[in-house]
Amino acid sequence: MTDSKTLRIAVLGSGSGSNMQAILDAINDRALNCEITCVISDVEDAYILERAAKNNLPARHISGDPFKTKLEGDAEAKYISAIRDSGATVVVLAGFMRIIKQGMLDAFPNAILNIHPSILPAFPGVESWKQALEYGCKVAGVTVHFVDGGTDTGPIIVQRTVEVRDDDTPESLHARIQEQEHIAYPEALSLLAADGIKVEGRVVRRA
Repeated sequence: MTDSKTLRIAVLGSGSGSNMQAILDAINDRALNCEITCVISDVEDAYILERAAKNNLPARHISGDPFKTKLEGDAEAKYISAIRDSGATVVVLAGFMRIIKQGMLDAFPNAILNIHPSILPAFPGVESWKQALEYGCKVAGVTVHFVDGGTDTGPIIVQRTVEVRDDDTPESLHARIQEQEHIAYPEALSLLAADGIKVEGRVVRRA
């Protein structure tokens, strides 16, 4: 990775933090030239904070109140300040269950990434693996994309596919999708660290 810069990233999450762990594992294996400068959760007892503490990463809870599903107002300002203070230049959403609003987008333009468990633009929103199964899809998957003002609508960086099996349950399909998530996120960040992508409108091209 000598041809890439060290990407300084802030990780935001609301749950277990398995994608953060995959990113950290890639860093520790020297497969990804990144530094996690802070980990922030809107859920006080989220396991992602425990994972961060176990790995000696700066971690903190910042409430998103009074809103339930979005990050806006005073809470948004606190997140922006904490991310900037950490020195991060890229924000990585890893199971962060709040809608990012314009203040955060303006603070980190073209530098907020999200991962979604479907082949976008199919099945945006929650529990997309269930949507794919109920629709009768033969292929599901995962998408890493830049965040914009819509819901799961930003320019696509990396996609990986998963075969939908005839005997799949929502749980079995989701488990295989998560395996691909843990590959896709480090891959997308590696491209970003190596200046290996160029965004042209909606299209992300590999440089």
